[in-house]
Amino acid sequence: MPQKPNILLIILDTQRRDHLSIYGHTQETSPEFDVFAANATLFERAISPAQWTLPSHASMFTGLYPSTHGVTQGNGQLSGSYPTLAEILQVAGYHTVAFCNNPLLGVLDNGLRRGFDHFFNYSGAAPVRPRDMTRSRLQREMATNFRRFAYGVQNRFANNDALFRISLHPLLTPMWSRYINFKGNTATSINDVIAYLGKHQAGSAEQPLFTFMNLMGVHLPYRPPQDYLKRFAPDLDSRSYSFMRRFNADAARWPSPVDEPTPEWERHTLDGFYDAEIAHQDYHLGRLLRSLKSSGALDNTMVILTADHGEGHGDHNFFGHSFVVYQELVHVPLVVHYPERFAVGKRVATNVSTRRVFHTVLEAAGVKPPLDEADPNANIGALTLANAMNGHKDVEGDVVFSEAFPVNTYIHVMQHHKPALVGKLKLRSIRRGVYMGEHKLAMVGQETEGLFDVSNDPSETHDVATQNAPLVSDMQRQLKHLVTQAELQRADSERQGEVSAEVEENLRALGYIE
Repeated sequence: MPQKPNILLIILDTQRRDHLSIYGHTQETSPEFDVFAANATLFERAISPAQWTLPSHASMFTGLYPSTHGVTQGNGQLSGSYPTLAEILQVAGYHTVAFCNNPLLGVLDNGLRRGFDHFFNYSGAAPVRPRDMTRSRLQREMATNFRRFAYGVQNRFANNDALFRISLHPLLTPMWSRYINFKGNTATSINDVIAYLGKHQAGSAEQPLFTFMNLMGVHLPYRPPQDYLKRFAPDLDSRSYSFMRRFNADAARWPSPVDEPTPEWERHTLDGFYDAEIAHQDYHLGRLLRSLKSSGALDNTMVILTADHGEGHGDHNFFGHSFVVYQELVHVPLVVHYPERFAVGKRVATNVSTRRVFHTVLEAAGVKPPLDEADPNANIGALTLANAMNGHKDVEGDVVFSEAFPVNTYIHVMQHHKPALVGKLKLRSIRRGVYMGEHKLAMVGQETEGLFDVSNDPSETHDVATQNAPLVSDMQRQLKHLVTQAELQRADSERQGEVSAEVEENLRALGYIE
């Protein structure tokens, strides 16, 4: 039997596609990413299923759109009916390990840590590193008790509107963003991954390895090293630095839309700091990617590099990543290195959803998910991203969609911060974007927000809906069909079919049923 490949899934949290140099950014922000991508398959039109961390990761971990898996709020919990990528690989004999810098994944109780033999967490008040495994039993028990207490406190802040709003106060934001590892520790986590993979490689381990890594370096607040900042934003003056200090300290402003267009100098400041953060993280990412190659581990490892979502810097008068599905949030980078199935140096122009990371990994590992054959999500052979290299054969047919369910905690923040904008901008409505070929239709509720030729207008500045009424109608029908199909796959759907004996056996193996 051929050896199963190791899998390395790296999520560059909050990474805009258009700020990476290989995707056309004028600044050379990502030389390490670019070199790796040039020797892999690069996807030009990868679309995240959602605009923020939890629903996007849930989609990549389950292969489902948010309308199906339902993890759309900070207090959401992934149903046990949806086996995760880590759980499936674990049952199939993989050793599963995570190195996570995002507190939403590493701290909150949402079910996304299911299936990992080890989940190392670099964020929050009580980080967990591989070295903790070598401590004495007493030390481990003390650390576990403290983490249980710290995680409880952090979950309470995340799930209580009043506490959450208090934590966003400009006097408190600098404290928790600096001193409780809000962005984790990029350098340390990279060091630990290199050491862990090296130990696995040197030990000739019998189990193949699935490694998930989330890097949080380009998320707000922006505090890049000064030498990087001088390289990417040498023209910033004292006004810009003062603005950035205020912006970093005002977490309530990070996701808040504005009434008027953002001054160009403020957007330039944000872009400069953001580019510097990208370059700094890229340096550390390069250490990992070069280590994979020099150690020989790359020869039998599928590496997937993508982002969960991007970030708004005043584009379309929105900031952060809470409410919309514009390109700056859902058009993400995606690179797959696995020469056995993905051509070296290939650039793919087909629209694809990053939810298909799930199917791509399982297909490469030769692992069948514990799903009924009638479940569309079970057809990993059709949904692997390898098929998209020949667009006319791709099962999605160049059609994908993204969903932005309004995040309730931020709606409540807006009600206290800028209440008039909640109704004016329809922030309580679900926004969706559907892609067909060169065009994208943006919807807010049942209303058309705009039709864009994203191939020629990547910034979505020219609404062409009026002159393309038949196309708008066609795309609306397509979106309605896609959403209906996604909703019918919900575990609580009245039309959900009975599971087969085989699926029941697999769910029992995963521990869902007795």
